[in-house]
Amino acid sequence: MPLAFPFSAIVAQDEMKLAILIAATDQSIGGVLAFGDRGTGKSTAIRALAALLPAMRVVDRCQYNCDPEAPDSGLCEQCLERKATGKLKARKAQVPVVDLPLGATEDRVIGALDLEKALTRGEKAFEPGLLARAHRGFLYIDEVNLLEDHLVDALLDVAASGENVVEREGLSVRHPAKFVLVGSGNPEEGELRPQLLDRFGLSVEISTPQDLKSRMKVVRLRDEFERDPPAFVEKYKRKDGKVRRQILNAKERLPDVEVPDAALERASELCMKLGTDGLRGELTLIRAARAFAALEGDDSVTDEHLKRVAPPALRHRLRRNVLDDAGSTTRVERAIEELFGE
Repeated sequence: MPLAFPFSAIVAQDEMKLAILIAATDQSIGGVLAFGDRGTGKSTAIRALAALLPAMRVVDRCQYNCDPEAPDSGLCEQCLERKATGKLKARKAQVPVVDLPLGATEDRVIGALDLEKALTRGEKAFEPGLLARAHRGFLYIDEVNLLEDHLVDALLDVAASGENVVEREGLSVRHPAKFVLVGSGNPEEGELRPQLLDRFGLSVEISTPQDLKSRMKVVRLRDEFERDPPAFVEKYKRKDGKVRRQILNAKERLPDVEVPDAALERASELCMKLGTDGLRGELTLIRAARAFAALEGDDSVTDEHLKRVAPPALRHRLRRNVLDDAGSTTRVERAIEELFGE
């Protein structure tokens, strides 16, 4: 595996880095969509996440990364059979970050009949797809706005249920498939389907740095990395370790972070002011604010947490207003200023 650019060495993309850390802290938020200019570090930041994530406990020899402590409803059929005969054996494994290429077939994504076993042994066996590999981890789609419609439909079904159901070639297989969806793309190449856009918890806008010092620093760091990747990674090992500990501590603190009625009221008022559809915006806003508070080491969600996470949590949930030609980010910032009085 090639070495990934260190997460802590990424500069000038603070909102994207924060969104990724929030999603890593609380996977129920629903993932991250990073839209913006080419060559701005979208893929770099997401791939850097893999090296940051602490190892997790999985059932030994399970091809779906099942959690040995999960209830029966969260286990695959093979793990249920093993559990019936005794205690599940566990091991440590890296949290998966799985790439979903644009040209992938539906069989490759959701799984299909294992042709090798079918032809050589005459067995009907299931060959897991990318969704199985991504369970309890991250599924990354570059150029997500160019993804074919039939794959989008499959992703929506699995993202909604947390379970992948495959019924074909005489097979009937169900397995858990809960993952954080991470997508990146360039808006100039096409818009994202509204149904899939709504599934992303956070949406960040990435732009090319406009100040000279930031541009120089980005170019210098990237050039240094490409000339000697091992030495560069070693140089940032301590800083990346600090970020990893921050994620671990935030995960432990998250269940104890309180959301006061005042914070919930503020979140609802903001969503009502912006006219967001449904209640998913408020749920995401509260969850993101709670995860951000946990990352900051705070015990309770405050206005400051809400203001920081409101743009990525809400900008992609706004209806188009023909009477207001301002961008979604501007509309969210304007509503924050009016509501919070700053």
